[in-house]
Amino acid sequence: MGYALFETALGWMGVAWNDAGVTAVQLPEADRDATERRLAERARSASPPSARRPAWVGRLAEKLAKHARGEPQSFDDVPLDTRGVPPFHAEVYRVARSIPAGTTRAYGEIASALGKPGAARAVGQAMAKNPFPVVVPCHRVTAAGGKPGGFSAYGGLVTKDRLLAVEGAPALGAPSSAGRALPYDAAEASRRLAAADAKLRRVIERVGPPRLTLEPTDSTVAALAKAIVYQQLNGKAAKTIHDRLLAALPGQRVTASSLDATSDEALRAAGISRSKALALRDLAARAGRREVPSFAALAAMDDEAIVDVLTRVRGVGRWTVEMLLIFRLGRPDVLPLGDYGVRKGFAAAYRREELPTPAELARAGQRWAPFRSVASWYLWRAAEA
Repeated sequence: MGYALFETALGWMGVAWNDAGVTAVQLPEADRDATERRLAERARSASPPSARRPAWVGRLAEKLAKHARGEPQSFDDVPLDTRGVPPFHAEVYRVARSIPAGTTRAYGEIASALGKPGAARAVGQAMAKNPFPVVVPCHRVTAAGGKPGGFSAYGGLVTKDRLLAVEGAPALGAPSSAGRALPYDAAEASRRLAAADAKLRRVIERVGPPRLTLEPTDSTVAALAKAIVYQQLNGKAAKTIHDRLLAALPGQRVTASSLDATSDEALRAAGISRSKALALRDLAARAGRREVPSFAALAAMDDEAIVDVLTRVRGVGRWTVEMLLIFRLGRPDVLPLGDYGVRKGFAAAYRREELPTPAELARAGQRWAPFRSVASWYLWRAAEA
């Protein structure tokens, strides 16, 4: 028996095995150490990762890494040791392995395929306890009516979104013009934060349940354009200028082509400053060269990769992207270290006279993972109070 860790585009993953086959697949946790701790718990009698691994395990690691970077792989030939799971779960996993990449099936469909149409809830329970994620693609299994259902891995439905996105499937949590619910349970996040931090718990008890929602938008380009317009302006003035910009654009929608088709004179007439006009021009040019990923593509990227690619746009800084991660993409674990309101809220919650440095805030925020976005929301409320 043994286990091994390997790095992928989604983060550090791991597998555990014995002579009969794979006993566990570990999806990325917050970092490499957290992934190893979780995998070691699931493979208590296995040798440490320094142990020599069989050739087939190495091939599996390579396939999982390719899959994570958007090259869908078949795992039909991967042997699984299902002796430790209930027989019904093993049957569910067998059917789930037949779901093609980039597609989804409902719990009820799998139950029907097993000849047990009334067992949809039992199928969902089997998916929640799946020890072989990706190899047994539980991320491709949803609730009735296209609802995302649950996902027990670190990051919850955000991770489920990312796994579907790398396969080319529509991302369950990607916001659209119609708006979407958060891809994680914010109420559960607040309960876990209250248990992890007594000082933050006082804020949570005073404020009540989190009212964190996703802001609807048409595209990444539209979201960034709005962020650029709103910079250094109060809400009312920024909204007025943004509305004027939309009215000046062909089709009244922000796209690379509509920005290109709008003259500098029209931008100035809408109230756009010269520096912001240059930023919008750069945004349009980069979008035209396909350097600005779509929301579906962003769903397959980790937070730092998104920060890296979007801050290449003129006028877009780290804070702007962090707000997009929290309020557009619904990422659960973002802590804006340079945000004045978050720092002010921390000082209030911890009853400090001085604001924390970004480094101090980062250290304190480790206890809030993997729900630092929700912690930030509560700190903003503490600052307001």
